[in-house]
Amino acid sequence: MTDVFLDNKYIGTVQNPKDFVEQIVHERRMGKMNSDVNIQFNQEKSKVVIETARGRTSRPLIVVKEGKPTITEKHIQQLEKNEISWSDLVKQGLIEYLDSTEEEEALTAFREEDLTEEHTHLEVSSLDLVGLTTSLVPFGNFNQGVRLNQGAKNQKQAVGFYAANYQVRMDMDVNLLHYPQAPLVKSIMHDVSEYNKHPSGQNVIVAVMAYKGYNMEDAVVINKGSIDRGLGRSTYFRPVVAEELRYSGGLIDQVTVPDKEVVGYKSEHDYRFLESDGIIYPEAKVGEGDVIIGKVSPPRFLASMDEYSLANNSKRESSLSLKHGERGVVDFVTLTENSEGNKLIQVRLRELRIPEIGDKFTSRHGQKGVISIVVPEADIPFSTNGLKPDIIFSPHGIPSRMTVSHMLELLGGKVASLRGKAIDATMFESETEKDMRQELLNMGFREDGSETLYNGVTGEKYKVQIFIGNMYYLKLKHMVKNKIHSRARGPIQLLTRQPTEGRAKEGGLRLGEMEKDTFVAHGASLTLKERFDADKVIVPVDQKTGLVGYYDARKNNRAMSPTLGEDGDMADIEVSYAFKLLLDEFKSLGILPKIKLKSKF
Repeated sequence: MTDVFLDNKYIGTVQNPKDFVEQIVHERRMGKMNSDVNIQFNQEKSKVVIETARGRTSRPLIVVKEGKPTITEKHIQQLEKNEISWSDLVKQGLIEYLDSTEEEEALTAFREEDLTEEHTHLEVSSLDLVGLTTSLVPFGNFNQGVRLNQGAKNQKQAVGFYAANYQVRMDMDVNLLHYPQAPLVKSIMHDVSEYNKHPSGQNVIVAVMAYKGYNMEDAVVINKGSIDRGLGRSTYFRPVVAEELRYSGGLIDQVTVPDKEVVGYKSEHDYRFLESDGIIYPEAKVGEGDVIIGKVSPPRFLASMDEYSLANNSKRESSLSLKHGERGVVDFVTLTENSEGNKLIQVRLRELRIPEIGDKFTSRHGQKGVISIVVPEADIPFSTNGLKPDIIFSPHGIPSRMTVSHMLELLGGKVASLRGKAIDATMFESETEKDMRQELLNMGFREDGSETLYNGVTGEKYKVQIFIGNMYYLKLKHMVKNKIHSRARGPIQLLTRQPTEGRAKEGGLRLGEMEKDTFVAHGASLTLKERFDADKVIVPVDQKTGLVGYYDARKNNRAMSPTLGEDGDMADIEVSYAFKLLLDEFKSLGILPKIKLKSKF
């Protein structure tokens, strides 16, 4: 007898496990049982496993009988005419869903021509091997696995035409590409997913060559003329949201231009864009510190009754203003209310983003890089017929990464642009390199895609042939404008007196062990000292008891010992405020730390 388990629970035994499994599979294919049920006979452990649990990953496969797929040409014609649908094929048992358990017992063919008598299933499409985004990578089967994954991930970060109704949406931190294009080299998935309705890149001319060392280490050199003509130009949108909150005791926030009596009033200059209702007007050009929505809130703490009676004077300022380094143009203002019925004000800011040094670009093959230099169009290398590349890509990015598809796309893009028809570069089913080379040759170009280029500065002919072609490039959302950050002096935290953290808070930049070593190696000892005394403080220490003292304001700021008072032998020492804080925290635990001082002399 063979044990039967349903979702890992023992439910009984069967005498003939193979017949039992075949019967269940037959019933499922007949549509008498749910298509989500999967079954497997494990011969080694002599048990039948049935799976119905939620959350399993299953995939569709075409059922094969006697070495032939059950789906015939007639079915395909009916599908094309919309006479039958996918669900009909599943109901008829021609397509079934297998999970990892049942897949163990199946032998799946990749293509129809690979089928033998032993095969039980056939892939619906060879493209099923990968996911949606990965299937958008052209010539993906010529790529190394890791790069294929990175190419898929990079496409998700691309700036594009993300939604047609972007004008009436309030999305958090979104980018919109101004001139998106459909790719010249595409896969079948571009058509299936209607990629043309939401493209996220542009077809550019790419030359594979070094340019004065500027495109070392993945950097790309970009043509200023291309940028001027709109390459990679995008808009960055960001919302500012304020809400009139209700507090206990019937108090409520008020969206208005704050009075000068309000606690925390900024300055008239900061409120200059606000209209009488306390909300900014559209198309106002705002910068760091400017108030977008004016708001006053009731006081946090009501200290005494007389302060309560002067409620008008004790309001505090709680306006929404732009943080450090932010700027933009007010694009859209909307007034509405939230689910609790509170007044809600949403202001959308926009900012034009033109590619600059430090912005990130990538092809669809995981070949990402940042702009290292924007070269004037006059200095860009040119071909015999005056063609200039938009991007100069480093040749060193190819050998170690083995992204052959990157090279094939350059070749394919060139063919597509010359013949006026897109190249089909679907994974495993793409147009061949041989055909593309022949087509290029027929159009009067060198079959290997290379051309003679001339130095844009001197006009001299390059001694080598330069590989040049068309490629679909993506601008990524990682822009230097969102990340650039530096600081000299600035705000500090209340607790540790160390610089605040983060770019938005105008925070400090941390210096680690390795950075310290570079200063030591340079012999820059004073720079090192300066970097490590961000929270320097001078504290009085009693040399008799070893305790940190204090300055008594009533006695001309005289240093006092916490235990001996004026009788202490006080000495000023320089310590980090964080260390002084540590001593205080020890005291709160009932541990008394004492500092032993050595003489300076």
